[in-house]
Amino acid sequence: MNGEEHTASYYAATRNNQTTYPQLEGEHETDICIIGGGFTGVACALTLAERGHSVTIVEQNRISWGASGRNGGQLIHGLSGTKHLSKHLSWDKIRQLNYRGNEIIKDRVEKYGIDCDLKSGYIEVALKKSHMEGIKQDYDEHVEQGLGEHLRLVDEGEVGELLGTDAYMGGLMNDLNGHLHPLNLCTGEAAAAAKLGATIFEQTEVTGITHGTQARIQTTTGNIVANKVLIAGNAYHRLEPGKLSGLVFPAGSYIIATEPLSDEIVNKINPQDLAVCDLSNVLDYYRLSADNRMLYGGRCNYSGKVPSSIKESMRPRMLDVYPDLADARIDYEWGGNIGIVIKRVPLLGRVSDNVFYSMGYSGHGIAPTHIAAEIMADAMEGNTEVLDAYEKIKHWRIPGSQWFGNQIVALGMLYFRAIDLSPL
Repeated sequence: MNGEEHTASYYAATRNNQTTYPQLEGEHETDICIIGGGFTGVACALTLAERGHSVTIVEQNRISWGASGRNGGQLIHGLSGTKHLSKHLSWDKIRQLNYRGNEIIKDRVEKYGIDCDLKSGYIEVALKKSHMEGIKQDYDEHVEQGLGEHLRLVDEGEVGELLGTDAYMGGLMNDLNGHLHPLNLCTGEAAAAAKLGATIFEQTEVTGITHGTQARIQTTTGNIVANKVLIAGNAYHRLEPGKLSGLVFPAGSYIIATEPLSDEIVNKINPQDLAVCDLSNVLDYYRLSADNRMLYGGRCNYSGKVPSSIKESMRPRMLDVYPDLADARIDYEWGGNIGIVIKRVPLLGRVSDNVFYSMGYSGHGIAPTHIAAEIMADAMEGNTEVLDAYEKIKHWRIPGSQWFGNQIVALGMLYFRAIDLSPL
């Protein structure tokens, strides 16, 4: 039984190549087996391959099939839930990790010649007074860390000039962040790992893990024996329910892509080619693609209900910000699931001494997945300082079916949506 191909997104239409890694057949042995071929799994595999390990990736569908190949392409620094993490890890260490994901990605793009349209430039924008207060606090913290030269506060007038809209009260520019083509990044990292000796199996569904000194990973087409295992399936995993069920919930996020825009429009709405994200709890995000399409995303759906038309759902949101795009044709519409954790802190830990897991980035994934991947690679080599801190964070588990959990999460998000609607 074969898995699914990529969804019909702008990214799939403009990918550098179609991955064609084989399906697992029969028995296979490896030092480390990684279950899941998204950013966490692929980035960790590349780190381990660089360090000389025998590593195998098993992906049910195609490399970067899930959120890693469908997201907004925004490269944004940071770790979610630092307040919780700081109870178990020093602030100095947290600050070291803060931009580590950005560093890893930029280094790999250069080192391995990955063509993924990587560009610097990002602005978070305020819709109301409380957002501006948060932005100023973020700026002050960066100045204290010696990073002030990379950031710039902008007022309502300047953000209007930068983005060609009167929708925002101000913003914070950050040239350490940026945007990229996520599918091409992930498949490029996979190719780099394969060249270093990593084995990759696609179209191979893992059905279970038998624990022991060596773990046995069962799939629909064969088995793998490994000394260590990393579960990195995020919103799509169903493994180890006794340990991991009721912790990560799939939430839908959706994107539309316009036709290529004229130079005149581009110079009006985003002349500096910035990635943009507002500060609402249920946020919108957007950027221009390499061929000058508007990629506009958001409308996170926590209930599990998919909109009947992504275009009809997202286009009015885009036009609220950019009425000038009313005549722009929508060429692509797509969505997918992100893994939501109630505390908004990624789930990093161990099922047993040699079976690890990393998932639940709550929609903030490109940079944090690369941070987590390095944390997990370190842990599998015996350096568990950061992993130990993550394991000490207590997470809320919702009992019952996944559908029931999604309804509880959706109800909780009504509170945050009410905050978004407040003018203060």
